[in-house]
Amino acid sequence: MAQSNNSIKKILTVAFALCIVCSVIVSTAAVALRPKQQLNQELDRKTNILSVANLYEPGMDVEEAFREVTPRVVDMRTGEYTDEFDPETFDHFQAARDPAMGRTLSGDRDIAGLSRVENFATVYLVGDPEDPDQVILPIRGQGLWGLMRGFMSVEGDGNTIVGITYYEHSETPGLGAEVNNPRWQAQWEGKKIFADEEDLAPAIHLTKGGASGETEIDALSGATLTSNGVTNMLQFWLSPEGFGTYLARFRSGVDQEQVQETDVELEAEA
Repeated sequence: MAQSNNSIKKILTVAFALCIVCSVIVSTAAVALRPKQQLNQELDRKTNILSVANLYEPGMDVEEAFREVTPRVVDMRTGEYTDEFDPETFDHFQAARDPAMGRTLSGDRDIAGLSRVENFATVYLVGDPEDPDQVILPIRGQGLWGLMRGFMSVEGDGNTIVGITYYEHSETPGLGAEVNNPRWQAQWEGKKIFADEEDLAPAIHLTKGGASGETEIDALSGATLTSNGVTNMLQFWLSPEGFGTYLARFRSGVDQEQVQETDVELEAEA
């Protein structure tokens, strides 16, 4: 006797066949679209880098404009460039997880809430690589709800900020998410990372009640924890723990012997 179309067996057979077909379609689409997704991610990264350097204009040819930018991999422990890795493909997030290329942070050394960081990172030089107009640094740290990732651009003097941008975060819309508000970002231009030319410890920070000094930025209204997160990540990445040693090479007033001594102390603590 023929089975009814409403039988459990036929229903399960049709459901199983439908799942298989849908799985094949989704998998095929994912594989076919992966190259395009990677291209879009690369385009977005370059757009963010150009934006933080004030070089991006809507409708421009991003690839053409990016030819003015030179990526280099830096050993943050020494502040020197390395040719050991290809800057076009080097993944510093993966390097942070590699025991051979990263280090563990704990206690007061982990003010950005990262647990582990890389020893090598890709920076982006605008203009002449030997005497750049700007140096663009990748930054990241914990906000209120999760990791915030972005870029900061610094003038060739290693101290004057050009801009800051965040391309990934999960902060609250209208509050912490205002890190992407152009009006808030605009106040960063011309601010100083270090209070004095010979300093190694960064002074830049977010403050409540209105920023007045060269190293002060208005805190985000109603977003104290996000503001603290921004300050902490900058205090980390612009110190000798991060890019401080690298930035010192551009700063004429810094005692290079003091920089080397600080690096030795950090390596001994690591």
